[in-house]
Amino acid sequence: MKTIIKALVFDAYGTLFDPLSVASLCDELYPGHGSALSQLWRSRQLEYTWLRSLMGRYEDFWKVTEAALVFASRTLGLPCESPARERLMQAYLSLKPFPEVPDALRALRGYPLCILSNGTREMLRVVVKNSGLEDVFWQVISVEEARIYKPSPRAYELAARKMGAEPGAIGFVSSNFWDAAGAKAFGFFTCWVNRTNAQSEELGFVPDATGRSLTELAQMLTRA
Repeated sequence: MKTIIKALVFDAYGTLFDPLSVASLCDELYPGHGSALSQLWRSRQLEYTWLRSLMGRYEDFWKVTEAALVFASRTLGLPCESPARERLMQAYLSLKPFPEVPDALRALRGYPLCILSNGTREMLRVVVKNSGLEDVFWQVISVEEARIYKPSPRAYELAARKMGAEPGAIGFVSSNFWDAAGAKAFGFFTCWVNRTNAQSEELGFVPDATGRSLTELAQMLTRA
């Protein structure tokens, strides 16, 4: 690896924490609909961040997540009143890390580690604490400060500024190709965690490194 990486920045949702781990609760509340609800909820959540950024109408990620849940439930013909809505929203604070995440992060502790996420500061504080990873990260950064969502360059600029490094010296890790592409466009060295063997998107940028798991990418980075 020719680039000298001085710090690593991780996306949170979908990369470290599994948004679809809410499917079991969705199925408990709405038997037979857990998978469909969790997947539509997640896809609409992402779409709302992009749309709000384009509209210039920022709302924080907690409100976006709730709006996406309401839409997904209505689309599937499922009631979403309290206390079911509250239980599902609270589940987002206890999302499970992907299985390899704790060991992979420990293997990478030779780097300063940081999170850059669309999540609110409070959402991130709680999910990191609940996963037992609060002593791992040097900083946990929310796009709240920029009031715009990834893949806006303003979101990635937050990480570069707070990490005190040039973009090319920062490794950015995401399981979302659009996120890796946005980070690459900004100037980060990008790593794509392609757990599902997905096809690359046609966005004009490709990741610098790709692995099927965070473990694979950790091995690449520690060999560098």
